[in-house]
Amino acid sequence: MECLLALSHAGKCYGTRAIFKDVSCAVPAGSITLLAGANGAGKSTLMRVMAGLSRLTAGTVSHHVEAAALGYLGHATFVYPTLSALENLAFWAKLYGLNANEHSLLPLLRRVELERFARERSGTFSRGMAQRLNLARVLLLQPRLLLLDEPATGLDVRSAALLRAEIAAAKERGAGIVWISHDVAGDAPLADSIFLLQDKKLAYAGSAAAFMQGGAVW
Repeated sequence: MECLLALSHAGKCYGTRAIFKDVSCAVPAGSITLLAGANGAGKSTLMRVMAGLSRLTAGTVSHHVEAAALGYLGHATFVYPTLSALENLAFWAKLYGLNANEHSLLPLLRRVELERFARERSGTFSRGMAQRLNLARVLLLQPRLLLLDEPATGLDVRSAALLRAEIAAAKERGAGIVWISHDVAGDAPLADSIFLLQDKKLAYAGSAAAFMQGGAVW
């Protein structure tokens, strides 16, 4: 399978404090990987390294996709509160050099169930609505490598189901997805693999089904 991202003996420290060390893994196209671990295990830091937003202290990270083909959804929504949902998408499209207009952007808002709020200022949105608009920003790129840091934050049950459907659709079109989930047991059935960060190391990197059948606890 085509490799989209690879880490080799990766390590990250802040001063003398090690966040993780000797992490080696790969993300193939057409796959979903859950990045699991206890709070404070270093999951978000590792994902920021994967996204190219943080430098390693040791080892290497190799991207086999262009920067424009990488989508990252972090804790911040990157929503501009004074702009409407539609204006936010138009701004992002221009930033990415995409030729987009209202006709092409409204269906994207429909996918995240924000079409009827298209012209409302996003500063009035709930956390869940802002997160769905952030998801629309990422989907706008149709990225080949999709990095999601707890994307269900603030989402209700219906919106979380919509999120899972979009993740599954991204896999079907050949994207590689790395997903930090706060509900590993609930999301594992969608995943092909699980990377478990524990004791500052990659304690498990393999089949999601085998991981869950083993009754792993962290």
